[in-house]
Amino acid sequence: MTVISQVILKADDELRYPSSGELKNIKDFLQTGAQRMRIVTTLAENEKKIVQEATKQLWQKRPDFIAPGGNAFGERQRALCVRDYGWYLRLITYGVLAGDKEPIEKIGLIGVREMYNSLGVPVPGMVEAIACLKKASLDLLNAEDAAEASPYFDYVIQSMS
Repeated sequence: MTVISQVILKADDELRYPSSGELKNIKDFLQTGAQRMRIVTTLAENEKKIVQEATKQLWQKRPDFIAPGGNAFGERQRALCVRDYGWYLRLITYGVLAGDKEPIEKIGLIGVREMYNSLGVPVPGMVEAIACLKKASLDLLNAEDAAEASPYFDYVIQSMS
């Protein structure tokens, strides 16, 4: 849900007009629209490059993941890791686009720790993976856009930690 939807629903639930503070939040949201679109476009258009770089970074940091007995050993397991990278990147773009972390929480983080634990995937390894995804993504953005996008990656990392 966007800031606009949230303000409207809250005001309607309380049978009132949006407050001046709520209207300011909408104004701020609309003023950052071009930046959010630029970030999302860059990340979406470079998904393959970002995922490849993040994967390379992770395997260099944690070669034990792809060694025999590691959670990403073998082509099938590696393919699943790469798939998850793309999924998390897309999830983060949803948050950036909405200007809110709520879509990240609702769509992708509820139950994620339990899921990875049940699959035998080490959650600390996923945290490292998202940190690599963050670095590979932010390296493609200018400083201002990277500063705007960074908290969405941090939110995923903190939620998994």
